[in-house]
Amino acid sequence: MKNFRIHNLAALLIAASVSLVSCSSDDDNGNDVPPEENEAEVITDVTLVFTNLEDATDVVRATAEDPDGEGNSELVIADEITLRASATYELAFEVFNNLDPDDSENIGAEILEEADEHQIFFGFTEGVFTTPVGDGNIDNASDAINYEDEDESGNPVGLETVWTTVNTASEGAEFTVRLQHQPELKSATTGADDGDTDFELTFVLNIQ
Repeated sequence: MKNFRIHNLAALLIAASVSLVSCSSDDDNGNDVPPEENEAEVITDVTLVFTNLEDATDVVRATAEDPDGEGNSELVIADEITLRASATYELAFEVFNNLDPDDSENIGAEILEEADEHQIFFGFTEGVFTTPVGDGNIDNASDAINYEDEDESGNPVGLETVWTTVNTASEGAEFTVRLQHQPELKSATTGADDGDTDFELTFVLNIQ
């Protein structure tokens, strides 16, 4: 009787081992569902819109375009940014996929819907703004930027910001915007190097 029980136990262990090998083999054959990948947005047009908060007729638009929509570094800057001295501007973004002219896709709306996965970071020549001061938060995420929007967790997005220029004229400064896609990463401390870059654009900035 004892030998019979031992042989039965051995048979059960062998059967379980075969079952595990079979499951492992199924997994290796690609029957597992692969993890979902985050695809980069197709962006053909990015426009920065600066609106003077004290003079609504003073609206400055600066555009970058990529007609074929390939790559996140193919956007070509078409304009310089020229702002008045001693003025406060609200900056908004228009971001589109216009590959199909009959079905333009508002990527800005998608960014807003996925606010917990996106943030726009800024870099600029030091001394061109009285607020925010410094040179932006691309190099250091904790540096000051006047964000006017946030996600559900209270973290900034960057589709709306406010800028006040200095009282002296200057030419040839730089203004950089970088949109980072940070799914399952974005937090109060994530920076411009975390996640994937949807676009990075450096405009010439003039103060007059």
